[in-house]
Amino acid sequence: MFPLAEQVVIVTGATGNLGGATVRALQQAGARLALVDRSINASFDQRFPELAGKPERYLPLKADLTDEAEVEAMVERTLAHFGVIDGLVNIAGGYRGGTPVHETDLATLQFLFDLNVRTMFLTSRAVLPHMIARRKGRIVSVSARAALQGSRNMAAYSLAKAAVIRLTESMAAEVKQYGINVNAILPGTIDTPQNRADMPQADYSRWVAPEALADVILFLLSDAARAIHGAAIPVYGLS
Repeated sequence: MFPLAEQVVIVTGATGNLGGATVRALQQAGARLALVDRSINASFDQRFPELAGKPERYLPLKADLTDEAEVEAMVERTLAHFGVIDGLVNIAGGYRGGTPVHETDLATLQFLFDLNVRTMFLTSRAVLPHMIARRKGRIVSVSARAALQGSRNMAAYSLAKAAVIRLTESMAAEVKQYGINVNAILPGTIDTPQNRADMPQADYSRWVAPEALADVILFLLSDAARAIHGAAIPVYGLS
C-alpha cells in the first residue's frame, strides 16, 4: 500500500469497474476524493456507502467531461471544497469496435476520440495551472494494450488510446520541471462482468483484475514514483 494521507485526488469514471477499485484503494490509502460522473443520483452513495455523509472525505461531482465549461466548473468546485488538487486519475473512457477501417464511420472515430482523448485533454488542462502554481501534482491516465499495435477491426480504438500515450508524453515533458508527474497505464483485458459476458469461453484467470490496476495507479500517484515521467506502464496480468 502506498500512503496518500489527506491527498486530494480527482477520479473520473469513478463508478465503473476500474473506477470503483481505484476509489476503494485510494480510500484505504487515506486520500480525499472528488468523484466525477456524467450524472449524480443515488449511484455514488450506493456504490460507496462508506463515503456517504462524509463531505470532508468525498465530493460527488456531475460533469460531461467532453464539455470544456463543465470540466472547468468541476475543477473549480473541487478547489472550492478541498482547497487543493494533488492528483488526477483519468479513467473515463470506453471502447467501440468490431469493423474494419473501410466500414468504420466518422461518428465512431469521433466518439472514441471524444471519450478517450478529449476528456483526458480537458481535465488535465484544467488541473495543470493549479499544480504548476504549487509545483506539485500527479496525473495518471488509462490507455490500453491496443495502443501499442494496430490489429484488425480495432483501428479507431487503437488510434484513440495511442493518442492518450502521446498526450501523456507531451504533458510530462512540459511540466516535469514543476514537480509534476504525468504517466499512464496500459491494461490488458480487464476481468469485469461485462468482459466475461462478452467472452464466455475465455480463461478469466489470465486477465488483469481491476484491483491490480488500482495498485499501479496508487504507485504512480505516490512519492515512490517521483522519478517516473511520461511512462506508459503495461499491466497485462497473465495474458
